[in-house]
Amino acid sequence: MSEEKEIKEEQVVPENETENVTEETAELSWEDKYEEMNDKFLRLYAEFDNYRRRTNKERIDLIGSASAGVIKDMIPVLDDFDRALANNVTSEDITAVKEGFSLVASKFRGILEGKGLKALKSKGEPFDSEFHEAIANIPAPNKKLIGKVVDDVEKGYLLNDKVVRFAKVVVGQ
Repeated sequence: MSEEKEIKEEQVVPENETENVTEETAELSWEDKYEEMNDKFLRLYAEFDNYRRRTNKERIDLIGSASAGVIKDMIPVLDDFDRALANNVTSEDITAVKEGFSLVASKFRGILEGKGLKALKSKGEPFDSEFHEAIANIPAPNKKLIGKVVDDVEKGYLLNDKVVRFAKVVVGQ
């Protein structure tokens, strides 16, 4: 039993030495925590920077490929115009020429409407600066047209409910 007491006495550390050991470990743990947090911050910053660069690149690629899709869909209309022009050189039937151009125009409109383009209906509607650009004010032909669009000089268009071209209109006063 005396051997067990000797072992226990050797393991006991004086009180003043334990304070020094805990202070050193506390300082090291604070520095370690600081280093760990700093490392996390730098990694997060680098990850965000990479994300920002990647999304900017994807946005540029998306814009480029979106216009390529529209152009690809317009090529058949261009082919139709080329055929119509070639046939019009020798054609003497004016009604056939008019009908051909009408068909090409309707095909062209169909493609654009399929992509989300809509023409604004302006004539007779109240003037709205969100959709219309007033190029002239004239005396209204009747009282019902005061403050309304009297004439459509140039059509306006919406693309997916966003104005891509304002309608140029004449407003009745």
